[in-house]
Amino acid sequence: MASQHRKPRRASGPRVAGIHTPALATAALTSVALFSQSADAAPSSDDGTPSLEEVEKKVGDLYRQAESATEKYNAAKEKTTTQRKRVAGLLDDVARRTQNLNEAREELGSFAAAQYRTGAAAPDTAAFLLADTPQDYVDQAQLMGRLTERQKGMVDDYVTEQSTTMRKRREAGESLAALTDTQRELKTAKATVQKKLATARELLSRLTAQEQARLAAIERQRQEKAARTAAELAQRQAAAAPAADTGASSPSPSASPSPSPAPSPSQSGVVSTKAEKTLAFARAQIGKPYVWGATGPGSYDCSGLTQAAWKAASVTLPRTTYDQATFGTTVSLSDARPGDLVFFYEGVSHVGIYTGNGMMIHAPKPGTYVREESVYYDGESAIHSVVRPA
Repeated sequence: MASQHRKPRRASGPRVAGIHTPALATAALTSVALFSQSADAAPSSDDGTPSLEEVEKKVGDLYRQAESATEKYNAAKEKTTTQRKRVAGLLDDVARRTQNLNEAREELGSFAAAQYRTGAAAPDTAAFLLADTPQDYVDQAQLMGRLTERQKGMVDDYVTEQSTTMRKRREAGESLAALTDTQRELKTAKATVQKKLATARELLSRLTAQEQARLAAIERQRQEKAARTAAELAQRQAAAAPAADTGASSPSPSASPSPSPAPSPSQSGVVSTKAEKTLAFARAQIGKPYVWGATGPGSYDCSGLTQAAWKAASVTLPRTTYDQATFGTTVSLSDARPGDLVFFYEGVSHVGIYTGNGMMIHAPKPGTYVREESVYYDGESAIHSVVRPA
C-alpha cells in the first residue's frame, strides 16, 4: 500500500489542520478511479440489487482494505528476509561449532586411547575423556589430577564450546519458529489482498456500460475539483513564500489579489538537491503499473515507489507507509515542499511524493499507473499528514 499481526503506527507530530476522518478510498474501474459515496446516494433496488452508489462505496472500501493488507504484506516480507538471514547465519555457526566439537572429541579420544594402551590411564579416566559431556566428571578431582595441563585445557575448551553450541542451537530453533510465524503472517496478508481485489473485480464486472459511463463522468468532476483545490493551495504557498523570505506579514485574508499563474515548485518551498533527485526519479516512473508488493523497476506499490525514489537520492526509507510516516519531521500541508511525503487515511495506508503546487506523484491502486495528480484526489479529509524525510 507495516509482526505478530502488527498494527499500523500513526505518524508522530501534529495532524494537518482541518484533517480528520478519511474519505472513501477510490477504486479502479478499468482505468477510471471511483469516487466517494455521494450524499444523495440511491438506495438498493427492490430486488436487493445494490445501487451504483453502494457498489462504489463497497469497492472503495475493498481497495483501501487491500492497500492496508499490502502494507502488512510488505512488513512481513521484509521481516521474513531478515529472519531468514539470521537463521541461516545461526545454522552455519552451529554446523561450524559442531565440527569443532567433533574434532576436539577425536583428539581427546586419541589421548585416552594412547594412555590406555600404555597403562598410563585408568578406565575411568578414559571414560572421562570420551564422554559426550566431560563436565559431568569434573567434580571428580582425582580424575582431573591424572590429566596433563594440555589435556585439561582441551577439556575446558571442549566444555565451553559445547555449551556455546547448545545455546546457538536453541537460538536457531527459536529463530526458525519466529520465521515460521512471520511466514504465516505473510501468507495471511497475501490471501487478504487477493480476496479483497477479487471481490472488487467481481462487483465491478456487474456494472453496465451506462453505469461505467456515469462513473467516468463523476470521476472527471472529482478530478476537476481536486485540481482547483490544488491550485488554491499553490497560490497560498506562493503568497506565503515572499513573506517568509522578507519577514513581511502575509496578506490579509480579506484582501482579493488578482489571480496569478500557478507557482513553480521552487515557489512552493526550497527544493533541496536530494529532493530534486527524488522527484527526477519519480517522474521517470510515471506510466508504470501499480502492482501490490512491488518495489520496481518495472512496477510499484505506493510505498515501494516512495522508497525507490528517495533511494535515488541516497536516503534509505523504511519499506512500509506507517514506518515511512515516522521517518522525518511532520509539517503542515501548507508548508509542504517538493519531495515531502504525503500520507493518507487513518491507517496511514497510502503515500505519495509532493511535487509542489498541490500536486504529487504516486502509485494509486491496482488497475492504475504511476501518475502525477492533486493531493486532493480523494478529498481533503483523506489526507493524514505530511512528513519531510530525515
